[in-house]
Amino acid sequence: MRTLRCGAEGVLVELDDLDAAQASYDALRQAPPAGVVDLVPAARTVLVTFAADRTDATSVTTAIRAVLATALPATTHPNPVRERAPAGGLDGVRVVEIPVRYDGPDLADVARLTGLTEAEVVRRHTAAEHRVAFCGFAPGFAYITGLDRALRLARRPVPRARVPAGSVAIADEFSGVYPTASPGGWHLLGTTALRPFDLDRDPPFALPPGTRVRFVDLDARPGPETQPDLRTRPALETRPDAETPRAGFRRAAGLRADHGAAATGAATMIEVLATGPLATVQDEGRPGLAHLGVPRSGAADRGSHRLANRLVGNRAGAATVEATFGGLAVRFERAALVALTGARCEPRLDGRDVGMYAPLDVPAGARLDLGSPVGGLRTYLAVRGGVEVAAVLGSRSTDLLSGLGPAALRAGQLLTIGNEIERHPGVDLAPQPRPPLVPELRVIPGPRVDWFDPSALAALTGAAFEVSQDSNRVGIRLLGPTLRRGRGDELPSEGVVRGAVQVPHSGEPVVFLADHPVTGGYPVLAVVLPDDVDLAAQCRPGQRLRFRLAVRGRDLSD
Repeated sequence: MRTLRCGAEGVLVELDDLDAAQASYDALRQAPPAGVVDLVPAARTVLVTFAADRTDATSVTTAIRAVLATALPATTHPNPVRERAPAGGLDGVRVVEIPVRYDGPDLADVARLTGLTEAEVVRRHTAAEHRVAFCGFAPGFAYITGLDRALRLARRPVPRARVPAGSVAIADEFSGVYPTASPGGWHLLGTTALRPFDLDRDPPFALPPGTRVRFVDLDARPGPETQPDLRTRPALETRPDAETPRAGFRRAAGLRADHGAAATGAATMIEVLATGPLATVQDEGRPGLAHLGVPRSGAADRGSHRLANRLVGNRAGAATVEATFGGLAVRFERAALVALTGARCEPRLDGRDVGMYAPLDVPAGARLDLGSPVGGLRTYLAVRGGVEVAAVLGSRSTDLLSGLGPAALRAGQLLTIGNEIERHPGVDLAPQPRPPLVPELRVIPGPRVDWFDPSALAALTGAAFEVSQDSNRVGIRLLGPTLRRGRGDELPSEGVVRGAVQVPHSGEPVVFLADHPVTGGYPVLAVVLPDDVDLAAQCRPGQRLRFRLAVRGRDLSD
């Protein structure tokens, strides 16, 4: 075992194999270090993320080593993965049968590559004992271990641009079911009616880590194909609970009480007149669900989002409107107190110029126009009371990668203002320095510096990079010096953090932002400090930026 620094808010625990990774995840789940936010199990690692205002990497690493020093030697059974109970408080789940129509476009290729007949491929897939090892890639996407060794193949050389939802696939040592239509490079054996992730079902996750899985060949079983009822099926041994099922899941997963509904007490309405290129509702996101494949998401520029809420006296977690490249126009039904932060615009209230970074009284019936930003990319509009939309998995944030949360705002839409008020506004003005033309992002090397040529880190910090047009809330792609890999093999999927500088085979780095995936299969050369990720979120396509190494004692406390 070794521990690797993963930015200012993460530690990556590297283990010898999948079984050790799962045993370590179980031990850390039972005794999490103080300040831990998320645990992300993967093929050979466990990512531990923590709140930097409550603890630090040194303390977390010490606690991890103490927990695993006693937990790992006690793991004596030959395959710990097969003895695990599902995580996240859903420990009543025992077995899920997945009915499969084995008619996938890759079934013949799998038979050819393995030297088996198609019938033997199906027989081996359905005969094996399977278990969910971890979740990642997308909400509800389960990496299911136990694949027959004869069926273990590398991923397709050319991934498909679109894999249909419900596709049953294999790659490496895993099986999986695609929860939604998405790109993918696994071999498609067939399809199933089971939905791994469904917000209208309680619990919404059919295949949490630890769940035992049985694939069933529909052609070998009489009767029509049906989708299992994961709420009432006796084989799931759902734990009785005096609460409603949805409340029980909320409690088990640590979600807010207003999951899926607007809070009471909402009042003022805002009419959206124009949205510009993109306007979404954002809050602090969905921490604590990464082990189920759910990204945190939330505001891309967290500092600007929090400052906007502070200026109007909201709780830090109140929802704001994030407007990308301006263009937002709204009309207020009633008088309201608002604040604008982030990318500097030239806002106008009923045609007169108004300022930013200060509370602004808006009379009933007034129209507020952001205009276009003169610098930066994302502007935040906070309204006293918070923007009130239905929460999904405890958050009102729109996640563009996973599709969770409300849809992007549209002209004609009405928004309700809630009661997320914490105090009277205590700040009259919060002037901010103009961001530099070429922002400098501080980075902590790792966790995978050893996967790169020795020149890569110097190349990252020694030149300017240009933000590509192919950038969004998931991440910013950069054009500049090629960062050379030092290894040609594939990195097993592992957890990634906001601010990770991930380097694909092209050598062109990507800096992950708010909507980044939970896991990734490319090595991370360095991680940007959290405050500087906010700077990255404000960088426009075509803008240049630079990286520099964070200095212990000046940029870092540990």
